[in-house]
Amino acid sequence: MSLTISVESPRQEGVIRLLDMSSAYAESLYPPESNHILDLASLEKPEVIFWVARLEGTIVGCCALMAASDGTAEIKRMFVDPAARGRSVARKLMETLEAAALERRLSAIRLETGIYQPEAIGLYRAFGYAEIPPFGSYQPDPLSLFMEKRFTRQ
Repeated sequence: MSLTISVESPRQEGVIRLLDMSSAYAESLYPPESNHILDLASLEKPEVIFWVARLEGTIVGCCALMAASDGTAEIKRMFVDPAARGRSVARKLMETLEAAALERRLSAIRLETGIYQPEAIGLYRAFGYAEIPPFGSYQPDPLSLFMEKRFTRQ
């Protein structure tokens, strides 16, 4: 199995397919006011790093790290094609984005996920993310879980 992860444009057919799948999944679980999905144009902004995971050259996963002005960043649009799950794609995406956060000397990575996504929550907890109150422009939402992992600046 050849898994590669690289910074790429989100504006490509395979990624758009994943983003559409991700959006449909979130929309099946949560009402619109509880979905905080970045659109394609937002993923192309300068403060966003977007990674694409490929298995044998086929796009199977993606995630973004959106820098904030306070020295932190937020994970956005983390998604792995259901057909590729169980092959450590999400783990490798997490390792990649955390390495980028350390390289950029970020103080923390934050995220918002939904309470009906136990696999995602389990992944984040396995990587050391802990629950926090809403951050940034997020408002309290009983369907949202906010998490953070802090890094020691060297």
